[in-house]
Amino acid sequence: MKKYLAEMVGTMVLVLMGCGVAVSLGCDPTANIPAVVGTALAFGLAVVAMAYTIGGISGCHINPAITLGCLLTKRIGAKDAVMYIIFQCIGAFIGSALLFALTNGVDGLAGTGANDLQAGVTPLAGCLAEVVFTCVFVLVVLGTTDEKKGAGNFAGLAIGLSLVLVHLACIRYTGTSVNPARSLAPAIFQGGTALQNLWIFIVGPFVGAILAACIWCMVGCDCKKCEKQ
Repeated sequence: MKKYLAEMVGTMVLVLMGCGVAVSLGCDPTANIPAVVGTALAFGLAVVAMAYTIGGISGCHINPAITLGCLLTKRIGAKDAVMYIIFQCIGAFIGSALLFALTNGVDGLAGTGANDLQAGVTPLAGCLAEVVFTCVFVLVVLGTTDEKKGAGNFAGLAIGLSLVLVHLACIRYTGTSVNPARSLAPAIFQGGTALQNLWIFIVGPFVGAILAACIWCMVGCDCKKCEKQ
């Protein structure tokens, strides 16, 4: 149970800090570039902080897409994967509820940092962006946390920095999700088009995670079956 609670707390912190900075700074990918950089750093730093806080307890997935990638590469069992995702979503809801309570009615602050398609971006393009950037992010996670080939104690730092990079590249298109739990809770609190387009931020990251797992199995897997191929 401790690892499930750790995932809940970690995801809560990720949503509260990442989305909280986006709301506080007024993140706008076309009109407020400094806020974009600040938001990207916030998400990355939140992951780094949690990686070194709960990584030894649960592995610090705090993202259903990462959990799916770990399940497909046989680093976690099906039961744990389901429980991880449930508690990640609970944590995201707690983080969003806290953010909503803090910002509701405050002048100049609106929303809960929900993901949505940005101006001129079609649903197909947005979904493609989520697939591609989630694939990159999950691939980094799988590679850096590999027991034999990974980055060891530097894995948390590498993962956090890669999330900063992904945000800088993707915010202009979708606000950057690469994490279904991070998108689900804020969208429900915010409603509107964020809720209508929510499917993009669930389907895209999960497809990206599947692709990342396939790529890692091709280039990094050490099992006998893969070695023969």
